Amino acid sequence: MTNPLDLLATAVSSARGLWSGGDGLEALSQSALIALNNELAQAQRVLDSARARVASEIARQSSPDLGPEGLAKKQGYRSPVTLIAGTAGTSNGEAARLLQVGEATAPRKSFGGDKPARRPHVAAAIEAGWIGTNPAAAIISMLDRIALRVDPDVLDESERTLVEKARGLSTNQLHRLLTRAEAWLDPGGIVLREDEMRAKSEAHSFEDKQGMLHINAVFDPERGAPVKAVLEAYVRAELSAQRDGDAAGAGASASDGVGTDASSGSGSGSGLGSGSPGLPGAPRRSIPQMQADALVKMAEHLLGCEHRDMPVEGATVVVRIDLTDLQSGEGSATIDGLAAPVSVATARRMAASGGVIPCVLGADSEILDWGRRRRLFSPAQRLALVERDGGCAMCGAPPSHTKAHHIRWWARDAGPTDLANGVLLCESCHHRVHDNGWEIRIDGLGTRGRVWFLPPPDVDPARTPRLGGRARYDLVS
Repeated sequence: MTNPLDLLATAVSSARGLWSGGDGLEALSQSALIALNNELAQAQRVLDSARARVASEIARQSSPDLGPEGLAKKQGYRSPVTLIAGTAGTSNGEAARLLQVGEATAPRKSFGGDKPARRPHVAAAIEAGWIGTNPAAAIISMLDRIALRVDPDVLDESERTLVEKARGLSTNQLHRLLTRAEAWLDPGGIVLREDEMRAKSEAHSFEDKQGMLHINAVFDPERGAPVKAVLEAYVRAELSAQRDGDAAGAGASASDGVGTDASSGSGSGSGLGSGSPGLPGAPRRSIPQMQADALVKMAEHLLGCEHRDMPVEGATVVVRIDLTDLQSGEGSATIDGLAAPVSVATARRMAASGGVIPCVLGADSEILDWGRRRRLFSPAQRLALVERDGGCAMCGAPPSHTKAHHIRWWARDAGPTDLANGVLLCESCHHRVHDNGWEIRIDGLGTRGRVWFLPPPDVDPARTPRLGGRARYDLVS
């Protein structure tokens, strides 16, 4: 096994070569700054690997069988967890994760000699510095939960695939990958988890000393999906009104020959909402503030509506399930905008509810193409793009935060309004693609196609394609 300190020395040496001399970071070129960030991240991952191995050995030498002669107790600590947390100045939770990773990735001792690590693919990944201990702990935890219910060969192959896909993912993106993988590997466990989540669903409200009403709520996916859909529909309408107001304000300013105050910008990609659209210097409302407005509007509507219905234009819950799973009653389903899969029984109940669209997928997907007959993507095409991309194909933002864009522009490139020429992007990623020279390619047809992003040469000289869309989070291709 490689000594991680050798890899750490290499990474630190490379970082030192990039960040040398008396000049500050502002003196570095953009490419050098990115390279420095990559080397420091590599050093951190390798350091995590070393700490995990040390933690595993501390745990071994602190075995309860050793009694008062155990390492932790001799040092005055109750357990190896408290020893590691106390000496490193971290929480017990972080120390426990280090131990978990170290014990799962260290060679196992036996009378016949050393045996391979319990999670060999994770072990190889952290030894090479591909992933850190936090993603390693998340993968190990998920695999351990289902280990007794999954064939060992399937579990081993899944571990290898998860480690490969985890490289470069953020914590939230990895969580989405693991929830989808767990649902595929252990569909029976979804029902048990749903029962637990339904029991935990609750809402609390209280008034503080200033008179502010606090509402804290936790929902299971079945009941949370319509709530989330309505909130996002309201926010989307507010942001759209803001953009229209800003455009009108900018047009009026241009016609009057008067410049626009910088504070009246659209705020696209910054998470800012509308205050008084189009007015220079007008205050902007944040998305959490707009969501609070949406809750107020829903309550006002319900109190004042004779029929007590809740119509919100554009608020749609889409439940997606494979035809074979629907017929057999086994497997799982997903809800647009939510990471946690649901059981087939829940999908059937939701499909029978108003305002919910069931999307049943067969072996062949219908290709919804309009060619050059229309400029804008139809609602049906947008649903198909949501099925393929899952939301923003680049960053994973929920579908409600995206728009359907032509890859080859409608006007400049005479691009058709087809699925093969469409992609869902949030406002921020849309600007990043166009302003920074990224390219998008679609591999395959219909909703089974895959979206690939090709970085510009200044980001990656090799222009290695990066998988985007829903396929990035699917365990099985």
